[in-house]
Amino acid sequence: MAENNKWRCRADDLKGTQTEKNLQAAFAGESEARNKYTFFASKAKKDGFVQISNIFAETAANEKEHAEIWYKILTGIGSTIENLREAAEGEAYEWQEMYPSFAKTAREEGFDEIAELFEGVAAIEKEHEERYKKLLKNIEDKLVFSRDGDCIWQCGNCGHIVIGPSAPEVCPVCNHPQAYFQIKAENY
Repeated sequence: MAENNKWRCRADDLKGTQTEKNLQAAFAGESEARNKYTFFASKAKKDGFVQISNIFAETAANEKEHAEIWYKILTGIGSTIENLREAAEGEAYEWQEMYPSFAKTAREEGFDEIAELFEGVAAIEKEHEERYKKLLKNIEDKLVFSRDGDCIWQCGNCGHIVIGPSAPEVCPVCNHPQAYFQIKAENY
């Protein structure tokens, strides 16, 4: 069940109202602004303006918080399991329908390079869907912190390594909870 917002109005109360449309527009606007300001921060840093970069980054973080307010009122934030399902569904829509449609239109309009970009991103979105589905299955099968046989578990806070079938309940070095452990991935 989605996390309740702290405001008295509920998503069901808003259905079909102009306020709902305004909240949706506010969420979209704040989300877009956050991304833009993140891009601007990166460019300012590359151009040698670290202070300006930091201000763009700070403002982007503020915009994210504003977007979260509107999102919580509109839909709430579900459990991790609900969020993984929703994310997988969204990624599936993007790679199966949205991006192929965009690529088709771009080709019809003579923008073959853009069509190829849409197709390339669609392939990435398919990988995202698969990743979310695997993570969901790990939760459902109780494999996030425990596996058959020994694994190398690494604390995401201090880097401590534990070899065994399960991550410890608490890191013996930094005392952070099991939630900080993951299977160590070496791809180098």
